[in-house]
Amino acid sequence: MPRDKVLVAQGGGPTAVINQSLVGVVLEARKSRNVGRVYGAFHGVRGIVDEDFANLSRESETNLEKVAATPSSALGSTRDKPDEKYCRDILASIQAHDIGKFFYIGGNDSSDTLRILSEQARKKRYPLRCVHVPKTVDNDLVLNDHTPGYPSAARFVAGAFTGVSLDVRAIPGVYVGVVMGRHAGFLTAASALGRHHENDGPHLIYLPERTFNTKAFLRDVKLVYKRLGHCVIAVSEGIHDGRGVPIATKLSDKVERDAHGNVQLSGSGALGDMLAKNIKDTLGIKRVRADTLGYLQRSFLECVSDVDQMEARRAGVMAMRFAAQGKDGSVTIRRKPGETYKIEYKLARLASVAGKTRSMPTNLIAKNGTDITPAFRKYLRPLLGSHMPVHKHLSDKRVRKILG
Repeated sequence: MPRDKVLVAQGGGPTAVINQSLVGVVLEARKSRNVGRVYGAFHGVRGIVDEDFANLSRESETNLEKVAATPSSALGSTRDKPDEKYCRDILASIQAHDIGKFFYIGGNDSSDTLRILSEQARKKRYPLRCVHVPKTVDNDLVLNDHTPGYPSAARFVAGAFTGVSLDVRAIPGVYVGVVMGRHAGFLTAASALGRHHENDGPHLIYLPERTFNTKAFLRDVKLVYKRLGHCVIAVSEGIHDGRGVPIATKLSDKVERDAHGNVQLSGSGALGDMLAKNIKDTLGIKRVRADTLGYLQRSFLECVSDVDQMEARRAGVMAMRFAAQGKDGSVTIRRKPGETYKIEYKLARLASVAGKTRSMPTNLIAKNGTDITPAFRKYLRPLLGSHMPVHKHLSDKRVRKILG
């Protein structure tokens, strides 16, 4: 019977905690008397079409727990964007293997794949439960307070900019760090959580929720540099001009797109290099450096949030429980009102989440457009987990000069 088999797959970019969700689904499924086998598809939906499955019922619980604590996608992932024909091929494979429950761990596009697949299963009267398990470092899934994967990536970004700020304070200059975030600035904004003292960097933060103006940018840098003698800047890869054109696309003769039609923004350091060159050429500052954080943000082993781990695992567990109740949908994380941080898991309709993008609310962005508000700090801090390091500066008690 279809109900006897469960299938789980991972889609989109890896994260530091996506395997927690995977193991949450697997172990919860293995507890059920109604589940005979639990399969994992290698490389997302592509593995389903190719019938490239692993029998996760045979994995020891000890090894699964070690995998859960390991960043990146243990089953491998894919950037394929299935259309209706692709989804028919997915369904044919699922039917051939008598699979009754399918869990796809991923972001916006993964949820849309499930939406199409669920609709096709209903048309064919095939009893398939489709449940989306949320995942994305961009934190841009609608109906969610936050998304598993984001807190750990945010912890990395905060730590990285703390280190850079200390570095640039020691040997003054200007630093530009380009952070992931096509339409949502949540990850770039996390750079501010490493600030513990006055004048700590980043001193300027630029998000895709605001129009980027090069002249205003250079003016901002000049003012900070004049005041402090150094400047640290965090920039989202998706910053755009007044017409909505990404600044990064203006720097390349050939614009590349992925399978989802998204312009490739993180494939090079062009954006950071261009901004650094503008600073050098226009402001005459000699020591200017730029980095693109790239893949480092997603699966960095030493920056995993314990809160993120726990919530990602629970999302997988709840997905299996919702499916056992005969429900389709997308697992969402909602924050309960109150001063103490508490969350709950609710199931939303796939169509309510699929293919939609959330951006940072206005109240989390400073009015000048180059910083975050205290509300954002309050929002993010509980997600970063325990033991966030705090740095110190010398008291700067100078000795009186003798030679003048």
